[in-house]
Amino acid sequence: MVLRHSRYRLVGLDGCPHPVLDIPYETLELAMAEASNWCNGPGSRCSPGQRGIAVEVWTANGEWRTIDYPMSCLRPSPMAPA
Repeated sequence: MVLRHSRYRLVGLDGCPHPVLDIPYETLELAMAEASNWCNGPGSRCSPGQRGIAVEVWTANGEWRTIDYPMSCLRPSPMAPA
């Protein structure tokens, strides 16, 4: 049996690679932590639509599949412009 390492990436809610966080992540935990850190830091000044992030995993059939949405990135930030 061959063990495969998963690859994860962060995308916007439109499904396009995230404009700032477009790098591969080795674990789901790393991807989620990076998304949360960005949403609570530099991304907190963005509108909710720009802050929304989805996590995708590279599947065995060679496609990206959405598997999670960091909740901290879906809530409006008190610092976001009105």
